[in-house]
Amino acid sequence: MTPPRILITPGEPAGIGPDVVIQAAQQNWPAELIALTDPTVLAARAQAIGLPLKIIECDLADAQRTAHKAGSLRVHPLPFIEPVIAGQLNTAHAKTLLQALTLAADTCRAQAADALVTGPVHKGIINEAGIRFTGHTEFLAENCSVAQTVMLFVIDDIKAALATTHIPLKDVSAAITLEKLTTVLTIMHHDLKKYFGIQSPRILVAGLNPHAGENGHMGQEELTVIQPALDLLRTNGIHTDGPLPADTIFTPAILQSGDAVLGMYHDQILPVIKQMGFDRAVNMTLGLPFLRTSVDHGTALSLAGKGGANAGSLIAAIKLAISIQPSSND
Repeated sequence: MTPPRILITPGEPAGIGPDVVIQAAQQNWPAELIALTDPTVLAARAQAIGLPLKIIECDLADAQRTAHKAGSLRVHPLPFIEPVIAGQLNTAHAKTLLQALTLAADTCRAQAADALVTGPVHKGIINEAGIRFTGHTEFLAENCSVAQTVMLFVIDDIKAALATTHIPLKDVSAAITLEKLTTVLTIMHHDLKKYFGIQSPRILVAGLNPHAGENGHMGQEELTVIQPALDLLRTNGIHTDGPLPADTIFTPAILQSGDAVLGMYHDQILPVIKQMGFDRAVNMTLGLPFLRTSVDHGTALSLAGKGGANAGSLIAAIKLAISIQPSSND
């Protein structure tokens, strides 16, 4: 069988992205891995952390696919215009970083690759370079002209998504609308079937307020927006439970009653996921025309080039990208 082609963007070159990519390359994979980055950065970083790496420069237009062999890495070269120093951010690197992400997305959209796995980026330095950037999820949605995507976190058998992503807490309530929730939950329902083979997904939906609003005594959003959205979806055959109190939705008994969780905002979900297994969590984007998985950690500048980075999340992201097979009738 022809191995799937998995594209990897290591992310911020001064961070641990190159380190964890090199670590992941030390094992065999039943897929072709191609990194889109500057090969000189990978070579220097491999030497710094003491790992062998045979770099094989390639072109994404090459139709021939080869399963990954331990200690090697196919690289589509995209040179940075200034030298990369581990641990030191440089605005000059932002343009090439986003060029890699755009090229990878375009290649996946053209079905010349099967999935995109992304490493961590530093949002601040990209914005300091004069480029508006709020995150991979939003960037890829704009690149693909997709109005709505969903950020889903996968750790072992647990799947948890966000209704809103990188916005201030003070703006969350206004961002949670009937249209927003119905769209997000429809995408979740569709992609849980498509990627995970769940025929009739059951989605547990958290409330926004403490105790899911206590019947309106601690907030009205559950009564005026969340519950009406869930009622509407149920009439369309989408199984939702909620709104449920966020402080108990991750307890084992409740988790076992559903296939995925939807939280209303970033820190309603992320602290729990990272406590459960920081080195095993995968960030997956639903609603795109291609499969994208990502690490669930930052650039860790202080660890770059020192050999102490943990590649567990990247390895989990690659494994998930390889193992997921969209339904043939989707």
